[in-house]
Amino acid sequence: MAVIRPFKALRPHPQIASSVASVPYDVVNTSEAREYAKDFPYSFLRITRSEIDFEDSQNPYDEKIYKHAKENLIKIKTEAPLIEEETPSFYLYRLIMDGRAQVGITATFSVDDYDNNVILKHEKTRKEKEDDRTNHIITTEAQTGVVFLTYKGIDAVNSIVNSVLNSESPIYDFTAPDGIQHTVWVLPANFNDDVISNIATSKNLYIADGHHRAASASRARKVKRDANSLHNGTEEYNYFIAVLFPAEQLKILPYYRVVKDLNGKSKEDFLNEVSEKFSIEVTSIKEPSVKNIYGMYLDGEWYQLKARDSVLASNSLSSSVSDKLDVSILQNFLLNPILGIDDPRTNKRIDFVGGIRGTAELEKLVDSKKFEVAFSLYPVSVDDLMNISDAGEIMPPKSTWFEPKLRDGLLTHLI
Repeated sequence: MAVIRPFKALRPHPQIASSVASVPYDVVNTSEAREYAKDFPYSFLRITRSEIDFEDSQNPYDEKIYKHAKENLIKIKTEAPLIEEETPSFYLYRLIMDGRAQVGITATFSVDDYDNNVILKHEKTRKEKEDDRTNHIITTEAQTGVVFLTYKGIDAVNSIVNSVLNSESPIYDFTAPDGIQHTVWVLPANFNDDVISNIATSKNLYIADGHHRAASASRARKVKRDANSLHNGTEEYNYFIAVLFPAEQLKILPYYRVVKDLNGKSKEDFLNEVSEKFSIEVTSIKEPSVKNIYGMYLDGEWYQLKARDSVLASNSLSSSVSDKLDVSILQNFLLNPILGIDDPRTNKRIDFVGGIRGTAELEKLVDSKKFEVAFSLYPVSVDDLMNISDAGEIMPPKSTWFEPKLRDGLLTHLI
């Protein structure tokens, strides 16, 4: 049974919401965050990436960076200003990109559900990234990054959402510089009980994006709980903020691979080895339109790779759901045995490009000679994500790119 709970959001005054709201902290590096925020004194990046107020030489994980984030939160709350709600509410958050809309319920969710696998995961997390956000949450006493959850949509909940969209005025409605429209409504309180009871019928919820945010909320809860002799389980730190979207509304973009060299092989030898596992033909098509087909950019030319029947037959013997993914087939039959990319999580010769950047980015990287070869893939489906999560398996790294992204700063959970 999944727990969903309204909360008292900290949120910007409507007139300044668009300049407070920022891209998620983990889709930009420090210099990019500094550039985004330079004309916006109240940008939430000054909280989520507070190192932008320091010199490049400053360690972004130093304790004073987290203290500065807390100072900036207090300053922006006072000056922007930010509003702290007096009563707990649910919020509807709609994203529109290229004419496609998805609407989720912003709420707080149980850390216990995360720890006990009511909320399922499909990615491994990295300790250093967990350490960063855990320190950020504990120091600021706020969850500033929103987790992206999904579930198998429930008709009764969808009806409530549609009713509110058609009858209520939003508190925020703006289009960000990247062209994505962000609209937020407060859900009328008379719908709360129905939302809670209907979501409770879901056996599982699924993390689509934000594994490190959720893991950090769990770790921060442990720290806060251990330090609280009066802990009773009702404290705000027992819950984390997320937006819950119906799976049928989501679209996953592919995650591309780029490799720095051919593992000491000549172009001819490399293509010969690849041809043993994949059929190869020169093509003008840069992105595959079906599974088991790959695009490969090498030496200024695009190739179409198709997994041979022997590869698919061999792969079908595996009992792993994850092994059936195109990213796994590429890894297991090309990247590892031919290019020597043994562990894509740690190997420094491979990098990843989100599908939102398009295949032009792959051409740019290879043509610049920074990388030798690039691969485009057919995207993973939401069903794949759920099936792997249900099986208790982990996807290969960088398998899914969700777009559009939620903005930080519109709704924050104080703990």
